[in-house]
Amino acid sequence: MHRETLPVDQLAAWSRLNNVEFNGVKITIVQGNRGSGLVTTAERSNPLLRIPNDLILSLETVWVYAKSDKHLRQVLEATGDYSRTTRGAVLIFLLLQVTNGATEGSIGVSNPFSEYVKFLPLTVSLPTFWNESEQAIVTGTSLEAALSAKLKSLDREFTLLKEKTSSIDWCQKYWWDADSGTLTFHDWKIVDAMYSVCLTDMFKGSTHNLKQAILTPKKRSRALDLPGIGHSMVPCMDMANHASGDSTSALYETDSDGNAILVLQDDTYMAPNDEVTITYGDEKGACEMLFSYGFIESIVETARELFLDLDMPNDDPLKLAKKAVAQSAPGFRLFLHGDSTDWQSSFIWLLCVNEEDGLEFKVLQNNDGERELQASWKDEEITDMSTLVTLLKLEPLWDVFELRAITTLQTRVEQQLLRLEGSKNSVDELLIVGDIDNDIGKNAMRLRELEEILMLRAYGDFETKKSQLLKSPIVQQYLDTTMAESPGVSEDNFS
Repeated sequence: MHRETLPVDQLAAWSRLNNVEFNGVKITIVQGNRGSGLVTTAERSNPLLRIPNDLILSLETVWVYAKSDKHLRQVLEATGDYSRTTRGAVLIFLLLQVTNGATEGSIGVSNPFSEYVKFLPLTVSLPTFWNESEQAIVTGTSLEAALSAKLKSLDREFTLLKEKTSSIDWCQKYWWDADSGTLTFHDWKIVDAMYSVCLTDMFKGSTHNLKQAILTPKKRSRALDLPGIGHSMVPCMDMANHASGDSTSALYETDSDGNAILVLQDDTYMAPNDEVTITYGDEKGACEMLFSYGFIESIVETARELFLDLDMPNDDPLKLAKKAVAQSAPGFRLFLHGDSTDWQSSFIWLLCVNEEDGLEFKVLQNNDGERELQASWKDEEITDMSTLVTLLKLEPLWDVFELRAITTLQTRVEQQLLRLEGSKNSVDELLIVGDIDNDIGKNAMRLRELEEILMLRAYGDFETKKSQLLKSPIVQQYLDTTMAESPGVSEDNFS
């Protein structure tokens, strides 16, 4: 779909027209290949920016626009539950604005965002836009699975959009018709890049203290988590670039009238033409930064965190039941904690216990006739599977259960390291002969290096913990009994 663009220096006129207040800052192209950003002028005062609340694009705002825009309302109503989420509503709204500017006929009612989207870049350096060679470089990293899942999710969304809107005459004409339709999957990825919130919990809880970007931070997410409003898109404020730690110079919040404001941090001195920066999240791992924003800051020495998936063994007789009651992502978060590594997962405990240990499942029938699967531990009902570990810690065999978990996690880390190592030759060849952007190649190789460092450290920490647990009298007694009953089981292959 054709998109008209406007130079960023024309954004000042749009801002005046829409009552956006600039107090000592302006939007311009900044130094260091960082694209557009906010810089200070000679005089400034807090707040540096004030964006009227009716310009804050949220779930509620989209549905307000739909009251006077029949085209928008048709698509929102057609897509059902999807458009009742912030992500779904905002992406559909942005797609309508892009369509409005790309069609000869008037599709939708013009609003401030109809022009604002023209200031957003046509191209972005995000993994969802990488070619096959560039994607192959991250084989063996946690980004490989995250990117695959993201692309599949985008494809499902795009397919849903087509299925639900093909019967709408103007959608069929301008989006889907073989001759006149111009909407492509690439266009859907573009609106996702304009505004996107992570779809999984795999990245939550990481920490970073980063300062300098490797490449231009062309953001996937223009979503800000505004106090009292939640995830929303805030024009002009979303032009601010990222800097973490002490380098972050400004904070975004809302004032008493619900306007979005950008405030200079206390005791922050800025000379004219200094760049005003916000943080996209100091507590993010290298994978999430690359996945969501297209860059990794160069100062980091480890990946800080990563997420690895786990699967139930096929020979587990309770596999289907366990998957049905699992309430968390099927995997674990591996992260740096001080000078060592740590991990977090509630899913792992479902893998590590079975019926002979005390885990049971029953099918109950509710009053309305619906059947429900109920999990219990030694006759105690489990409504929240994250509490299973609390029950296990009370058991005499807790050391055994913990050893099972550590062994499973170490094996999974080893598998990932072997996959990373096994892809090195093909990656080296791709860097020489493949169609790979230089900056993308640098970031992808940096991720490989950082995640390898973290996983090697974790493997060693797991080995230490495993050795400690194997010395436990409870574990030794359990192993002696198990090996007597099953001679094929050994301490080195404990599960």
